[in-house]
Amino acid sequence: MPLLRLRVTGSDDDVRAISNLLNSLDGIEHIEEIDDLMPHMDDDDSSSAGLPDDQGQPSHELEIDAPNAYTAQRVRDVVEELARRLDVFVEFESDEEG
Repeated sequence: MPLLRLRVTGSDDDVRAISNLLNSLDGIEHIEEIDDLMPHMDDDDSSSAGLPDDQGQPSHELEIDAPNAYTAQRVRDVVEELARRLDVFVEFESDEEG
């Protein structure tokens, strides 16, 4: 069963729209937003605090269980299309298990 992971750089509403789309696909039973386990070492009194690079869109990670390779590809296709419409960045990482 393919396990897909994707990182969405966009707002909470963008991630919710992608999750809703994925929930509507036949065969998708599990979608989970994964917490960011990497601590952010931003120091409020750092010389770089408040720079525009630190104020971009938040990043969200989703994990999706697909029943087969066809559905996994369908997930990629529909998410890419919606990401273009929403003007958000999506990065896929996959762990194909069969």
